[in-house]
Order: sequence, then structure tokens, then C-alpha cells
Amino acid sequence: MADFRVSDIDQQIIDKVIEVGNSTTAFTRHYEDNEHEFPPEQLEGEMGFDQVLPLFFKRKPDDTPMMTFQMLLSIARGSTNGVVRGLGLAMPTGRANGLGNAALASAGTKEQVSKWGNLFLAMSITEPGAGSDTKAIQTTARLEGEEWVIDGDKIFVTDGVRCDGAVVWATIDKSAGRAGIKSFLVEKGTPGFDLVRKEKKLGIRSSDTAAYSFRNCRIPRENLLGGDETVPVGGGSASYRGVMKTFNMTRPAVASGGVAKARGALDFATSALAAEGLEVDWTRSHAQRSATEQKLIEMEADTEAATLSVLHAAWLADVGLPNNMESSICKAKGGEVCRTIPQGAMELLGGMSISHDHLVEKYLRDGRISDIYEGTGQIQRLIIARGILGYSSEELT
Repeated sequence: MADFRVSDIDQQIIDKVIEVGNSTTAFTRHYEDNEHEFPPEQLEGEMGFDQVLPLFFKRKPDDTPMMTFQMLLSIARGSTNGVVRGLGLAMPTGRANGLGNAALASAGTKEQVSKWGNLFLAMSITEPGAGSDTKAIQTTARLEGEEWVIDGDKIFVTDGVRCDGAVVWATIDKSAGRAGIKSFLVEKGTPGFDLVRKEKKLGIRSSDTAAYSFRNCRIPRENLLGGDETVPVGGGSASYRGVMKTFNMTRPAVASGGVAKARGALDFATSALAAEGLEVDWTRSHAQRSATEQKLIEMEADTEAATLSVLHAAWLADVGLPNNMESSICKAKGGEVCRTIPQGAMELLGGMSISHDHLVEKYLRDGRISDIYEGTGQIQRLIIARGILGYSSEELT
């Protein structure tokens, strides 16, 4: 049975990660207003990973399962007031893992994981004409001798500037539809692989987002993740489904980011209202509470529900059970509360919520992307409906 209670040492780690995150509060708005700048490895006054590492060494095998624990860390870190950095600050490697690292772990061979596992990898999927509809990918990869030749354009690549390389989705056979889509690892510096620009965004401005171009970009044959070069006859999509399994690992992580911004906004509103003398009295009945109290309770319940959906999807992965449906559920829920909870906080706080002097408007902007990338909320609801009703993508679109 799933049990999301954390051990004492894991709670200590979470508390320390929050403390480390809040140590960069003085710089939060600077990197909001100067998106072109990259935060250095160490900010003035920033507490480093050395504050967290000793606690990790005290963890035991029966402590919180690792993916579940990572989601808890992500929610805790993302709801702080500091400059949001990757979870590398809270992991024994001391550096962030990108979305491409999840793809490598999910689809790569043991040899590929061993060779590239220490790289910081982005995931390069979205194209100018292919967003949530990944089967519309136009980037191609053709085999010439012992090299794959990649041609195409990619946009909205998270960590695309700072990464060491990217997992690139491309089709080796357009006529095969989804079955022809494969993923390839392309390292920075490969001829024909160019960083076109760094995007300017509504939120998550201290996170770099890039556009790529691939022109006659040649990579070794063994850079095909998983090494399976076959395309199923008759348009089967088993290979494509294998690639898509990556999302079962990354969607809970993205959802945790949305939940984190909901939590940050809720905590801010609760504290600000308490400072004005308004606190929720949980002993009163519904009829005895004010409308503001009731709104706070409903926001708390919704945030907690989203949190539990993330932890459930992560726990299933931890114990080796399928989590396709649950990953979509938590992604849809996390993408919902990242909008509704900050919006609710703004309604309760009034004018102060839109001021640059406070972080509520930032939580709204930063969280908004959680409903879009890694598959929009609408796409997740389609996946959920197909799973419940037993329809294929052709039958329910």
C-alpha cells in the first residue's frame, strides 16, 4: 500500500533544501528582470549543497523511495522565494539532471547510460509545426553508412543553452507515422547542430529555453537511443510508445513544479492574511467561517489533492508498476492548480498580489507553463479519457 509519509532524515533533508533555496531570495527579482543573465554557480550568501550532502549519507534503504522523494524535494524547492535552480543542489551528484537524462535512463541501453549518464541533457521535441501532436514531427534522421544525418528545427528546449547535449526526436520514416519516430543523443559542438536563440518568456525566466537547428548534422550510428533501427511493418507504433514512456517519468516532475507554485502562492496568501488577523479556525463549521476562510480551505484541499496525485504516480514508478494513466492525471491536476491557486490567492489579496514587490504574480507566471509543456492539460485529459473508456487515439482525438 502506498505510504507517502517521509522518514525523519528525509524530512530533515526537505527542510534543509527549503533553507538553501530561501538563501537566494535577494536575487530572485534580479534574474526575473535580467533574463539574459545566467546565475553563477554560487550567489552571494547562498547556502550550497554541502549543507545537504551530509544528510543524504544518513539515508537508509527503507527511507522514502527515491522518485517519490525527488517529487517532495521538487515541490519544497519550487515553493521557496529564492532563485530556482535544478534539483542538483539536492542530489548526491551535485548537479542538475535535465529532461534528456530521464529519456536516456528510460530508453537508452546500459552502454549508453554508462557513456552519457554524467552529461547534462536537454529534451528536444517541440517544433514550429509540432507541439502536443508529436506524431507531426518533421525533423528527419537518415542513415548514411555508420552515421545518422539529422535535419530539422526545434524550439522551446528547456535548459537548451546550458546543457551538454540533447535527446532529439526525429523520424526515420515519415510514411510510418509514429512508428518512425526515434530519439537520438546529439552532443553540443557537433557540426550542423546550432543554437539559434535563447527565448524570452512570460515566466521561469531564470530557466533558459532555446531554439535549435540541425543541418546535415552527423552523429555516430550508436547515438540512436536503445539501438533499435527497425520500423514496424503496417504502421504499428510499439517503438513510438517505447519512446513516449519517457513522459511517465518526466510528467510527475513537471506536475510537481506546478504544485510548487500553487503551494508558494497559497503559503504567501495565508501568511499575508494572518498578518492582518485573519486565520482559518478549523474548529468552526462551514456556516461559521468567513468566505475568505472557506476559500483558503478549498485552496489547501486542492493543492493537497494535486500533491498526492504527483506522489502516487512517482510511487508507482518506484515500485515498478505502470503509471501511464497516473502520470497524465497528476500532470493535468498539477497544470490546473498552478493556475487556479495563484489566481485564488490574487483574488484574496487584492492589489498587493499584482505588485512587483510581492511574489504572487511571479508564482502565477512561473507556474503557468506547467499546464503547457510535457503535453498540455487538454492532451492529458484525452489520454485519461482514452484509458478510462478504452478508446484508441484514432477513436478519440
